[in-house]
Amino acid sequence: MAITDAIIQYRRFIKRRNYSSHTIRNYMHTLRQFILWVDAPIEQVTHATILRYIDHLLDRRLTPKTINCHLDSIRGFYNYLIHEERVAMVHPIKRGYTLRLPHPLPRYLKDEQVAQLFAVIDNRRDRAMFMLMLRCGLRVEEVARLTLSALDLKRMQLMVCEGKGRKDRIVYISRDALQSLIDYLRVRPSTKVSKVFLVGKGSHRGKGISVRGIQKRMEYYGRKSGVKVSCHHLRHTMATQLLNADADLVTIQDLLGHSRIKTTQRYCKVSNLKVQRDYHKAIGEVMQRHGLP
Repeated sequence: MAITDAIIQYRRFIKRRNYSSHTIRNYMHTLRQFILWVDAPIEQVTHATILRYIDHLLDRRLTPKTINCHLDSIRGFYNYLIHEERVAMVHPIKRGYTLRLPHPLPRYLKDEQVAQLFAVIDNRRDRAMFMLMLRCGLRVEEVARLTLSALDLKRMQLMVCEGKGRKDRIVYISRDALQSLIDYLRVRPSTKVSKVFLVGKGSHRGKGISVRGIQKRMEYYGRKSGVKVSCHHLRHTMATQLLNADADLVTIQDLLGHSRIKTTQRYCKVSNLKVQRDYHKAIGEVMQRHGLP
């Protein structure tokens, strides 16, 4: 099979599997880089070739996470060739080739940091965007894509359409987040644009704000407040606060749109208040059994 035809067919294959356009674009980009580097027939790629490519990526000082993304793209391509196109060859990527990654705990804001941050957010649009991240656990991409038709203010809920993994989910809006959203909608320009959050200035005024546009606003407020924060930290904060309030892990998983409970369980390691309460309750019972004051 010619390499060009193979790539075209593979792109159609993953598109039929309902991969997001973002994922397809990334897969094609990283696969193209590999094809240009290898400069050999694809069926002649060996384990040694892949190891040399990993060394090449390391020499470019790419992070282990980025290198693993490259390997995922190449692995998927060869899975397709071997299992779908029936190309007779040995799979060039062994399971052990994936680079080990650090697993830092999710970072979250303490209550005083939340107050410090929101004290400097006086723009109604920005306050509403970041309140939805803090109270509803929305990802920055989900805020950027949010449409007016997805809002159900009477029921205090909204629909996240095609979140990560192309999954829809219902999330609920707290009273303070609802008030921030209503305050913004009252001053939002009347337009045919369906996106909730619009650019307020410049040549793109009136168009939906981009992911990068939202991130820049967060960077601005982080500098202004002196709080080291990102949009994703607000989502982490919401999960940690719910866990500290004894919400079930399955409930938090559903609200955040996690595919695996293992992802949600990472918040247990940073939920210090819950651990502290459980410890004192348990140790108190132990001491009582032993007749200790």
